[in-house]
Amino acid sequence: MQQWLLLVYKLPAEPTRYRASVWRSLKAAGAIYLQNGIAALPAGPMGERVLRGLVQEIAAMDGIAYLVQGVILGDESRLPAAFAEARDAEYREVLGRCRDFHAELEKERAAGKFTFAELEENEEDLAKLAAWLDKIEKRDTFGAPLRTEAERAIAACRDDLEAFATSVYVAVDHGSAARDAD
Repeated sequence: MQQWLLLVYKLPAEPTRYRASVWRSLKAAGAIYLQNGIAALPAGPMGERVLRGLVQEIAAMDGIAYLVQGVILGDESRLPAAFAEARDAEYREVLGRCRDFHAELEKERAAGKFTFAELEENEEDLAKLAAWLDKIEKRDTFGAPLRTEAERAIAACRDDLEAFATSVYVAVDHGSAARDAD
């Protein structure tokens, strides 16, 4: 039976940055909100560490927080399904960014911008995308359906970048040959 961690908390109305800070931390951990002030994570050392830290932060913000561990009574499939849906939403964002990545490379090709600066910029963008996917996968406890598609999309971005890099090397080599002929 799957164990769950529930963070039940209440923060003062002001300053609102406290709520934003807690929300960001919970989002980064992959938690989902069951309702306002109640977030859930599958039980495990990483989740427990994050939520225990949040309990301390919330107390320092003059809030109240309780960390509870237990099992779901009744329909046990709903909470894992909610986690899979939350990860799929993140994977959809990655897929959108991958489409943007391909579009950017196509724009560079159309403009003939085969430079090392463009290559480096696109390498950095792809590294960020891959790191983001890695973070999502670490939170994907239940194997969301879009995971494989997102992994394939990142691989396709790598292939497209490799083809763009080849074009950059050809353009640079031809530029060198033209200068050598002068």
